[in-house]
Amino acid sequence: MNPFRKRLIIIGSGAFLIIAAGAIAAYLIATNNRISIDTASIQAPLIDLTTAVPGTLNAVYVQAGDTVAANQPVASVGNQIITSKVAGLIVQVNDTIGAQVSPGQTVVEMIDPSQLRVVGSIDENKGLARVRVGDPVTFTVDAFGGQSFAGVVDEIAPTSNQSGIVFNISSQRETQQFDIKARFDTSAYPQLRNGMSARMQIYVQ
Repeated sequence: MNPFRKRLIIIGSGAFLIIAAGAIAAYLIATNNRISIDTASIQAPLIDLTTAVPGTLNAVYVQAGDTVAANQPVASVGNQIITSKVAGLIVQVNDTIGAQVSPGQTVVEMIDPSQLRVVGSIDENKGLARVRVGDPVTFTVDAFGGQSFAGVVDEIAPTSNQSGIVFNISSQRETQQFDIKARFDTSAYPQLRNGMSARMQIYVQ
């Protein structure tokens, strides 16, 4: 094939992809296929490290903000050494040395950063039925201005968030809210931290 012609085909293909991407974005906006959640946050499930037996809190070996390995000692209660279950980040510590600790009482809280999700609540009458697991998501984080991050819907809460009840004044009916969780590549976005405020855009069919 003529090199000049081949170059024209490559350039034309690239232009087509750019035009197609723009057309898709315009279509999503024009057809209202984007659901916005203005109040969201970066979250990971808390992992409670507890004691199995009652005893005195003798020592704490970590503090909030520390990174720990799996099975690393984090505290000593009586004759028991409490260890981390997985590698992760310490977020809260009971450091009252000499305090009595009951079985099952949390001594240290940690998270697994690989389980971070962007989580937002949506009213049941504002597009919940249109959201599906696998829907693409973009989100911004207040700490990083207009920088956009990408993810995908990972979980739709099976039950409502009762603490987030909104009342519709016109009918006095309760409007329930449901949590939407979206996963993202935590290795690609190491700057994202547990508890950061965010805004989500969900692109639905």
